[in-house]
Amino acid sequence: MLRLAAAWHARVMADEVVSHAFSHGFHPRHTERLAAYWTEALGGPPRYSENYGNETAVVKMHSGNGPHSEMDRRAIACFDQALSDAGLAADERLRDALHDYFAWATTTTMARYHHSADDVPTGLAIPRWSWDGRIAGPH
Repeated sequence: MLRLAAAWHARVMADEVVSHAFSHGFHPRHTERLAAYWTEALGGPPRYSENYGNETAVVKMHSGNGPHSEMDRRAIACFDQALSDAGLAADERLRDALHDYFAWATTTTMARYHHSADDVPTGLAIPRWSWDGRIAGPH
């Protein structure tokens, strides 16, 4: 996950549209935190929740910026390229599951509160994802 997060971050920083999301700076350990978040969302240990925050904090970071469907589309394309960069694209089932997770998270939970970060509810848990898609229920 760390290799994938680093590859994705490099891709988005090189993208003229998606890099705008980072134009005001980002946490110096962004890739480590992102890898921990993805790991937890994909069923791994809850290191993100235990060390960095909850889903509410993550969604707030991505909220209040108005609709950005082109940026989302390009971020997903960067993710798909990062899967190859990280050596994770050869396994079709893995590639498809990771793509589906990232595309879902990007276009739903991270894009839900366009108007204001203040609209994000408190106490959200990181949604979990499996080989078969989103796992229903609180986590």
